[in-house]
This record gives sequence, C-alpha cells and structure tokens, in this order.
Amino acid sequence: MTNDVRVRFAPSPTGGLHLGGVRTVLFNYLFAKHTGGKFILRIEDTDRTRYVEGAEQYIYDCLAWCGLNPDESPLLGGEYAPYRQSERKDIYRQYAEQLIAQGNAYYAFDTSEELEQMRANLKSEQNPSPQYDHKTRMSMRNSLSLTNEEVEKLIESGAPYVVRIKMPENERVGFTDMIRGHIENETELVDDKVLLKADGMPTYHLAVVVDDYLMKITHAFRGEEWLPSAPVHILLWKYLGWEAEMPQWAHLPLILKPDGNGKLSKRDGQRLGFPVFAMSWTDPSTGETINGFKEEGFLPEAFVNILAMLGWKDDSEQEIFSMQELIDKFSIDRVHKGGAKFDYDKAKWFNQQHIQQKSNEDLLPLVKSFFEKEGVTPDDESLLQVISLIKERCQLLTDFWPQGHFFFKSPSDIDTDTIKAKWTDEKKTFFNDWMETFANITDWNSEQIEASFNETTAKHSLKKGEVMLPLRIMLVGGKYGPGVYDIAAHIGKEETKNRIISALQLIEE
Repeated sequence: MTNDVRVRFAPSPTGGLHLGGVRTVLFNYLFAKHTGGKFILRIEDTDRTRYVEGAEQYIYDCLAWCGLNPDESPLLGGEYAPYRQSERKDIYRQYAEQLIAQGNAYYAFDTSEELEQMRANLKSEQNPSPQYDHKTRMSMRNSLSLTNEEVEKLIESGAPYVVRIKMPENERVGFTDMIRGHIENETELVDDKVLLKADGMPTYHLAVVVDDYLMKITHAFRGEEWLPSAPVHILLWKYLGWEAEMPQWAHLPLILKPDGNGKLSKRDGQRLGFPVFAMSWTDPSTGETINGFKEEGFLPEAFVNILAMLGWKDDSEQEIFSMQELIDKFSIDRVHKGGAKFDYDKAKWFNQQHIQQKSNEDLLPLVKSFFEKEGVTPDDESLLQVISLIKERCQLLTDFWPQGHFFFKSPSDIDTDTIKAKWTDEKKTFFNDWMETFANITDWNSEQIEASFNETTAKHSLKKGEVMLPLRIMLVGGKYGPGVYDIAAHIGKEETKNRIISALQLIEE
C-alpha cells in the first residue's frame, strides 16, 4: 500500500469525546501510520443548534493527550484547507444544485408543522414512524409536487427550504466493507434525507461526501451506527460522478456496556462509576463536570492500549502494546465484526501494567500533580523514593495518594479498633521500650530499624507478628502500605516516635 492513503476523523464539537470516538481516531491513526499515509482531522460543525463553545478545543486537547496527532487539521492547516465545515459553506451549495439539476435531489418547502401533520396523518400500526420518502413526497410541498412557476415564486419570495436527496425506488445499493464484507441495502427503506438545510449549511450526508472527495480521502472508518446511512452516501458518490474515487469503507463495531447489553453511554458510566470520556468535560450550559480517563488516573499510553483491544487483536496472545507496536501490527482485517464489551477492571489492569513499565522518573511529574491537588508538594527526591516503594500497589495514578500520603503527613484517622482487639500491657511496654532503643540508632535506615525491632521483640518474648500490625497502623493509619521498616526509614526517627506516641494515647483513651 502506498503513502497515498488518507484517512480522517470528523467529529462534531457538541460535547465530551466518548471513548468510542477516540477508538475511531485510533484505528484511523494506526492505519495511516502503518501504511505511511496521512491522518486528517476535520471539524463537522454544520449543525449550529448543537454547537457547544469550547468543544472544538477539547477535541484538540484529547487527541494531544492520547498522542494521536493529525497531519492536517484546522489548527495545522494543509493542502485542502479549510478543515472546519462552517468555513466551507459555499462549497456545498453548488453540489446540491447539481444534484437538483440532474433530478437526484429536490427543493422541499414544508414547514415543521406540515411535517408533523404528515407524520400524524400517516401513522399506523403497520407504519408507526412515517418518513419523508417515495411514498409521501408527492403529497408534500416540494419541487417534485409543485410546478416550476410555483417553485420559482417560492424561492424568489425568500421562502425557507431544504434540499432532499430523491431516493430511488426498488434498487439495491451494495458496497464492500473492509470488516463486514459485501453489504446490500434496499433503497425504498431509506427516507429522502436532507442534504442542505434552510440556513444553507449542509447536513452530514452531503458534507461528508463532498469533503471526502475534495480532500482525497481513501479510507473511511466510522462506527457501525452509520451503516443505515451508507446507501445515501454511496448514491451521492455515484450521482456526483465520483464513484471511481469513493473511499473504501470500514464500519467499526460498537463498544458495549459491561453486560454486553447495548451501546456504552455516558449514563452507563455515571451509573456504574467509571469514565467514558477521554478527558473531563464541563458542560457550559449546566456547569456539570464529568471526569475522564485522564483525571481518573490513566496513562495516555494505557488508554490507547485499552481502546486498541476493544475490537481488535493481532494473531498473538500479547495484550500490552506500545504505540509503535500497535502501528507496526495493526491491520483492519483483524478488527472484529461483533461489539466489544467494556470491562473497567480490565482497563485498570492495563493501566497498572503500563505504570509498572514506566520509570520512576517518568512517573514523577504525573504523580506529583495528584499530590499537589491534595495540598502536598514533596521534593522530587523524596517522592521518587516513595514511588519506588508503592508503584506495584497502584492501578491508577490517583492510587499513589492513598497509597503514599502517610509518607508526607501523619494519618488523620488511625484504626485503633484493630489494635485494641488484641492489645495487652506487654505490647504497650514493648513500644515504650523500643522507642528508647531506637533513639540510639545513628544510621536510620530500614535494616537498622528492623534489627532494633527484632532485638526488642526477642527481649520481650513477643512474636514479630503480634507487634508488626500495630506498628503499621500507628505509622500509616490502617492495614496497608509497603514494608513498615521502609516507611519508618522514610518518615524519619522523630516522626516515627511521634506517631507511636500519638497512637498509644488514642489506644489508652
């Protein structure tokens, strides 16, 4: 395959970027890079009623975080600029007019009330959702049912109108999908889609065909929810005389809810307690903020790895991939037809593997940012030591704080109930004696601390396990954390002593 390959991702700036959208970006990106082609970002902002301020910048930020950088975009420009559809408005009308002149499209002057009336009049048990199609078009106000004079008069008077495709009757439109093989649709089952809206803006149907043609897109990858629209797009390619340049299609499988029951949505994430957006999104109209994978503590390379495995697998048992490995191994023929169930526990496992692979130095600025959010700014050397001690325990970057906060501040809550359950005067005596003993340690490190602890337990005829758990709880607050001697070594002699004294006071209360 030559480097003439050109793929695109064309999102609408209407809100948060769903992980299904990012996976579409990823598969486009991997295919382009694997083949030496180009990945284009095009903003489809023709629906001004759904446009959300800040959403376009959010798309750029998400792709940058994921490392999925386009070769051409509204920000970068390129040979086929502009890449924002609202700036290409004048381009689309000429093609809509061409379709009308050929008899493949028509003007429709129906008001929203007339459309509602048609649906109400024709609604029946056999046809619960009447459409604007070959059965109904001649009973509506359009350039097929009206005379040329009537049409000209309406246009001259400034009457609002849309342009609709005239779907043929009793035809089958077929194409070869790179994932699903040959697919055929019956044209009479598809309504006369609007191509140009009353405000002069194109709908997705017209704009996607025109832009793909003019930008020389060779492969179009999109979600399977677009399959019902495929016959409209294929006919437009044919009617506009561009059939030979039509891109190869691939309709990607859905990302499903964890139980496999339907498409994963934002509401599912909120209901089940996991993110579905790449990065946090704040709805400007409601002020509601929904956390994304980044804010929940995922590494971008892990997030990309997770998405790649939702619907694609190479011919090995490998699961952990770097971006370069994904580029090298990706092929569209190994994308599955069936939907992929999203498993959040598995997603966290992927993240944990990538955390383990990352050096402590690379993790430092990421972990530090989460500590700073908690009001703690540790010095780099100290935090590096902590990262090395707790790294294996962390699935998410957000885990570093609960797993390591006690290295930098005394625990505010101590699980004294667990200590009290088996507390004795002998243990109290042991801790008081040990504090006197370790006061003499000159080289305060984990080996010396352990030796001193073992010596004192032997002296008091105690088993290490009897006093080890109380010590951990005194230093940490609960039954967790890395090696207890490492913790004591890191927080220092005085802090170790102070935490033991404070705990002993609480136990005696």
